[in-house]
Amino acid sequence: MLEDIARRIEEGKCVLFLGAGVHAPAPAGSKWNYPAEIAPPFGGDLSEKLAIDSDYAADYPTASPRELPRVAMHYQLKEGKDRQMLVSRVEDEVETNKQPSPILRALGELNFPLVVTTNYDTFFERSLPNSKTAQIRVYEKTPNREAPTPDFNNPTEAKPGILKIHGDFIHPESIVITDEDYIHFVLRMSEPQPRFHPFPLTAMYQIQKCPTLFLGYSLLDYNMRLFLKTLRFKADAANYPAGYSIDPYPDYMVRKIWQDELHWVWFVPEDVWSFVPALYRTLTGRDMP
Repeated sequence: MLEDIARRIEEGKCVLFLGAGVHAPAPAGSKWNYPAEIAPPFGGDLSEKLAIDSDYAADYPTASPRELPRVAMHYQLKEGKDRQMLVSRVEDEVETNKQPSPILRALGELNFPLVVTTNYDTFFERSLPNSKTAQIRVYEKTPNREAPTPDFNNPTEAKPGILKIHGDFIHPESIVITDEDYIHFVLRMSEPQPRFHPFPLTAMYQIQKCPTLFLGYSLLDYNMRLFLKTLRFKADAANYPAGYSIDPYPDYMVRKIWQDELHWVWFVPEDVWSFVPALYRTLTGRDMP
């Protein structure tokens, strides 16, 4: 399967879908120096920090402090806090004194004309080689009915399109993090007029015609599966080539449905620190720096 994925990338016919898992710390004994101290936290760890700050356990003593959308909403609504404080707190945890992973730098060298990410940070853009100029489009919660969603201008390897579907810190109003944000996001994804859909027309075309490589995600995540189903709702399944999910421990039931029944995703049971170096070596003939 590695060879098939590499061939698609070499041809410029693969969409890269990046999640928070691409920031996983390098394994012990690895040649790459990327410790947990400089890596952005995973959602559950970030959620626990927000839960402590907002005294979540006092209000919900039996609830898990690792459910980020709910904990983030509690933080935002807590007396003495607000939306701006929530976004600033998350940005501080995710970007302050943090660095891009070598995984991102390696991926930035490969031929992905379109990159879709739910990450709020700017690490992937900063990891691109100097010869690449990214075209960045950020999710808009409220569409401008006077103008269509800004499209990409012929995205290529040298000028890749980066679609930040959960927003970014540069545009705080765009961030999707609370329960209510996710509900609104799903409603936006059902936009009936293609010109105002959160996905630019070029991105929608690429998603329909090219396989997608999911890196840093677990499709056990309910929100991610709901998003993907919304994207394909009422569409002819034959128009969507199967994607690839790099997941060392794919959930049995999710794999049974999404791979064996729907044929939407093929699961590759590897982690990013084994898969990406192998992919990089296959495509460049060099070891990942």
